[in-house]
Amino acid sequence: MQRLFWTSLAMALAAACAQTPPEVQVVNDAAEALGGRDRVLAVRTLSVEGEGTDGAVGGSATPDAPPNTFSVTEYRKTFDLANQRMSLQQVRTAQFAFANAVVTRQQQGLDRDIAFNVGANGAATRASEQVARARRLEMLQHPLTAVRAALDPAARIANLRTEDGQPHVDITTAGGDTVTLAVDAATSLPSHLSFPSYDANWGDTSIEAQFSEYEDVGGLQLPRRIVTRQDQWMTTDRTLTSQAVDGDAGDLAAPDAVRTAELPTPQPVNVTVEEVGRGIWWLAGGSHHSIVFEFDDHLTIFEVPLSEARTKAVIDRARALRPDKPLTHAIVSHHHLDHAGGFRTAVAEGLTIITHRGNEAFFEEIASRPHTRGQDALASNPRPVAFQLVDDELVLRDRTNEVHLYKSNGNIHSGLLLFAWVPRDRTVVQADFYDLNWLWHPWGDNFLENLKARSLNVARHVPVHGKIQRHPEVLAVLAEKPKGPE
Repeated sequence: MQRLFWTSLAMALAAACAQTPPEVQVVNDAAEALGGRDRVLAVRTLSVEGEGTDGAVGGSATPDAPPNTFSVTEYRKTFDLANQRMSLQQVRTAQFAFANAVVTRQQQGLDRDIAFNVGANGAATRASEQVARARRLEMLQHPLTAVRAALDPAARIANLRTEDGQPHVDITTAGGDTVTLAVDAATSLPSHLSFPSYDANWGDTSIEAQFSEYEDVGGLQLPRRIVTRQDQWMTTDRTLTSQAVDGDAGDLAAPDAVRTAELPTPQPVNVTVEEVGRGIWWLAGGSHHSIVFEFDDHLTIFEVPLSEARTKAVIDRARALRPDKPLTHAIVSHHHLDHAGGFRTAVAEGLTIITHRGNEAFFEEIASRPHTRGQDALASNPRPVAFQLVDDELVLRDRTNEVHLYKSNGNIHSGLLLFAWVPRDRTVVQADFYDLNWLWHPWGDNFLENLKARSLNVARHVPVHGKIQRHPEVLAVLAEKPKGPE
């Protein structure tokens, strides 16, 4: 009897040890729903084609307007799963008025940990480690690739829970990337995949890929539609018109010149200084310039662009111009993130933000979002935003200088755009109204209409983009260049 007891106990313990953990069972069930574990693991290549839409987060006409979008055609993404490679080719067409190339062709690659881009001339250049990691995560944004990664013996599956009525598990891949996979409670087909991310402007965000409209492809169930989001914003929306498994993927390997190339490194910020009038300096040296206005007892800067690094360098250079006068204010012309990428830096530096009233809620959100995954200046030195808001006009004046800030009217690029006028020098300071180097000037007429409406007798233009020009030169460019592609 005792022997029977111990034998039964040993069998029960063995059965318990052999029982599949529930979080692993979720992945196994997803593999069966896709077509079976063996079929999923046997796939060597996957090619998809289709069309769709891309969203430009932070690029809307006003802060509360829907983001600008691009239509996407000639979309083709190819996965070489056996060699952990991926290729993306697509054509994007701007669905909004744009001053440069409206149609762009993109070609991107990933070869394990090497990311690269192929230019219009066919030359391939290596991308950064950050881009490579983003593309590894992009490669997981498909049910087939995600489940295959989870089935890898070196992967870890944990944290089974139910959210929105669906089982969720966390998957740490063999390469160390962690994502969350959700499966439909009824079908066990993957419904979405998500992972935490960090954005210099938006702080802690979540990237999510949603899978729907499954269809049979060579004995596998694969989604016809994949939509990705960054928090609430749509970033890509693809409807697939063709899917092929185990076809000829071609050679997706990184070219030898890319493999041997050094990783790109951030370039030093270059800030040049040119005095363009009494108490006015042009801080250039990059694609986005800033302008400093000197007053009797303080300095004000126009534009905090691109990034923390650029804005901090500009602020430091501005303070060095007049060490005896504090830099107290920063004018932000509009909410587009290439022009406001240093907003959080300016706040951390204690500057009062001058911007249009319609931008206040947008910038308040940027200032208040958590930055636990990346410590920028404001996260390290938290402080509330101090605003000085503009409606139609704000005059900054003392006995040494006078600057008028005007809101643009009728501008299709940015409906709340601010530009500056210095009456003493008959100088206009503006961002995104006009750039000598643009291919097109779709709102060039609007620029001139705004100058006329304010009765400005302009002599000189000091821009955030381009070079300083006399007014007749600007008029000549606007007369010669077309308003847009025919």
